[in-house]
Amino acid sequence: MSPLELIGTVFGFINIYLLVRRSVWNFPAALAMVSCVGFVLFEARLYAEAGLQVFFFIVNLWGWWLWSRVKDAGDQVPVGWMGWPARFAWLGVTAIASIALGLALHRWTDAALPMADSAVAGMSVTAQLLLSFRRIENWFLWIAIDLVSIGLYVMRDLPLLAVLYVAFLAMSVLGQSEWTRAYRRERSMRREEVAV
Repeated sequence: MSPLELIGTVFGFINIYLLVRRSVWNFPAALAMVSCVGFVLFEARLYAEAGLQVFFFIVNLWGWWLWSRVKDAGDQVPVGWMGWPARFAWLGVTAIASIALGLALHRWTDAALPMADSAVAGMSVTAQLLLSFRRIENWFLWIAIDLVSIGLYVMRDLPLLAVLYVAFLAMSVLGQSEWTRAYRRERSMRREEVAV
């Protein structure tokens, strides 16, 4: 266990706590977390996930900008659901990208677990983009990602990251529940405003 793994884990807990609360301040913690975790994953030869941390860094900057621009949100931004056509499109693109990346890693690198690594990477890209767009479906993807990641990190002897992802799993379930309740409250308030 490295100091970077420990620091990344601490920032990961802070990030997910703030994210569940729909706070825009989750993004600085996320930036610190992915910076530390990227180095740890590269050393563990989980290259797709290491590269994913660079993507996360960029998308967290973008997400921070998007969330900061939400008008009248206060400390908590509004959230919503996608329609079925959008869900199917995101799912299809995610599956194709994950398989292609896994095959490339298998053929051209010494990646430890190329297909599992690329599945986590592909789903994570989609989940992070949906999170930036404040779509509730992001939490279902994070739950799947957390389950696969726990196994990966145990197999690659990264115990703190495995523990972090167990916590992420619990928080993802909570996040899905909280965001769904928030959506219902916001929709109910809008209906009341229209009725007045």
